[in-house]
Amino acid sequence: QAGGVPVVFDEHHLSEVQNTASEEKLDRVVDSMKESKVALIGKIHTPMEYKGDLASYDMRLRRKLDLFANVVHVKSLPGYQTRHNNLDLVIIREQTEGEYSSLEHEGCPCARQEPSQHSQPSQYSQLCLSWPLWLRGHPSVAPSAPPGGNLGGLAMAGSAAHPGCPTTPGFCSCPGVGLSFPQVFPASPAPFPFPFPFQLVQNPYQFDVLVMPNLYGNIVDNLAAGLVGGAGVVPGESYSAEYAVFELGARHPFAQAVGRNIANPTAMLLSASNMLRHLNLEYHSNMISDAVKKVIKGGKVRTRDLGGYSTTSDFVKSVIDNLHPHYGA
Repeated sequence: QAGGVPVVFDEHHLSEVQNTASEEKLDRVVDSMKESKVALIGKIHTPMEYKGDLASYDMRLRRKLDLFANVVHVKSLPGYQTRHNNLDLVIIREQTEGEYSSLEHEGCPCARQEPSQHSQPSQYSQLCLSWPLWLRGHPSVAPSAPPGGNLGGLAMAGSAAHPGCPTTPGFCSCPGVGLSFPQVFPASPAPFPFPFPFQLVQNPYQFDVLVMPNLYGNIVDNLAAGLVGGAGVVPGESYSAEYAVFELGARHPFAQAVGRNIANPTAMLLSASNMLRHLNLEYHSNMISDAVKKVIKGGKVRTRDLGGYSTTSDFVKSVIDNLHPHYGA
């Protein structure tokens, strides 16, 4: 409202924490998303206690819309110093298959199994999304495979649980998919850097685009978010062939802040900015993102996760105050 953004929201409340979740409400949310094709959502938190249904509402929402790819752009915020500054990398995660497929079962009292399923169409769709992102940042550079396995800045991790992949955990080389992208994946790729989390934390600058399966992507999203300030500052987005959903980039946000007016709204505000850019509202998108970055760079209004004492309301008010005077007029 403060920015005069020409978007009308169809609001729905779906929360397993506040007991406002049900199959009926989930269906209404899905119907609304299918109608608008674009959505902005918060974290649908799933309690840790077992409720008899392995698939969370968040997971069911992704499956109903076939949101196969999650994209998280991890970028340092000007004015907020971390151990690694000037970071800029993209993580593309397959999020409808793999270890989070809710296929866990108990074969006998002494053994539990967690099958991992991967389909080639899903991997192909994920790579089709990753290649333009890589090319966008390197329009004149031909990818190569230097020692260490960083394929010209694009690294792909996976597991050996699906056909066509070697038995080396942590690296996936599916010939049927890789041959379609010869510029990215050489005929004889080098081993994926191991241990990868250590590599990412020690020298994140060696990566530009990370293509990850479900479980590893979840870990890396949260790990990379911590490199630039935490879950409160990293936006994310999920895509299917038809729909675009904008959300938090990290899967484990500051759950203890619920209802206490202390959470960092930066990630949601930047996600909203990305959504407006997706809708070709470039002017309004830049207006919001520039105001958010100006507040963080100023350093006077910061929430607890960034070392300050400001409330969520204080931060939002400061962002509104930093909008250009004629915005919303």
